[in-house]
Amino acid sequence: MDVLRPPLINIDGRIYRRNITKEEHYEEEEDFSYSGPPESEDLAEDESCDTHFIEQTDKGYRCAIDVPSVLYKYIIGKKGETRRRLEFDTKTSISIPKQGVEGQIIITGSQKAAVSSAVTRVEVLVESFRKKQPFTHFLSFPLNDQKVQEGFLTFKEEVLKQCSQDYGVDESIFQNPAKLHLTVGTLALLNDMEVRKASEHLQECQHFIRDITEGKPLPLEVTGIEYMNDDPAMVDVLYAKVNVKDGSDKLQVIADRLVEHFVSAGLMVREWDRVKLHGTVMNTLFRKDSTGEDTGGTGRQTMNEREAFDARNILKIFGAYHFGGFELKTILLSQRYSTDCTGYYSSSGSVNLS
Repeated sequence: MDVLRPPLINIDGRIYRRNITKEEHYEEEEDFSYSGPPESEDLAEDESCDTHFIEQTDKGYRCAIDVPSVLYKYIIGKKGETRRRLEFDTKTSISIPKQGVEGQIIITGSQKAAVSSAVTRVEVLVESFRKKQPFTHFLSFPLNDQKVQEGFLTFKEEVLKQCSQDYGVDESIFQNPAKLHLTVGTLALLNDMEVRKASEHLQECQHFIRDITEGKPLPLEVTGIEYMNDDPAMVDVLYAKVNVKDGSDKLQVIADRLVEHFVSAGLMVREWDRVKLHGTVMNTLFRKDSTGEDTGGTGRQTMNEREAFDARNILKIFGAYHFGGFELKTILLSQRYSTDCTGYYSSSGSVNLS
């Protein structure tokens, strides 16, 4: 680790420095509990919490924290060790709802500083394990316009007709035309409250989106294909290029602003300086698992399990292929591994461009 650039953790908009002292690893057991939190996640004794209201009671002080039930096990720990350690270190009592029951974790203590310290330690622990959860939702620009779908199906038909003899090229690696999309960014939303929060934040973005689009749908062209790696003979993903018809960078600006907003809200982790907008048309993730779905993640297979394909002829013949044009009218908060009545991903929130 570069000691001059320590890793940071964003908790409710507040940035904490994470001091690495040593690495510890955990093995999950059948009761889904873990040993205590790593020493690297302890904060200094004088670190205070100002992100939650700590109320005074007849018996001392009390603070309630909203934590998704799927993360309770990380606070409880293996045979309750993590909770006992937190309670001992901070001289507090930590009450956690039953597994699977959504509620609040209640921290009580005789001293306000002790409760504040426990709250901060729990939040750091939660955020550390939250990052290990698979993403559940993603912001998407749908490309499943009828004209684009028809263009895609013609592309698929012609590729199979002209390039099916090339290594690894077969019908199983093509995208579902009803789910053509651009991924803006991914989110791990672990309960209904977090889904509602993300939907509300998407609505908050409407003002700058409409400023960029001047309150009109965005005319897009889906033309040309590119690949993701350095060797066109060993490709895992082919994607369609999407551009605004007037040649402007409005689509890119909207995507980058959306990510900036959701990162600031603590709902998304920034992976790149700029969003890489790509509309997947072929992906080797689909070969063995049709629900693998290219939504910006790694899917269910590891890189070693993926069988690449030779895309040289496809790129040569279809490099400038025109899938179609359409007007983008809506940005969606889409649910991973889902399908709505149109065949697209189920939506948990949306914002209109006009």
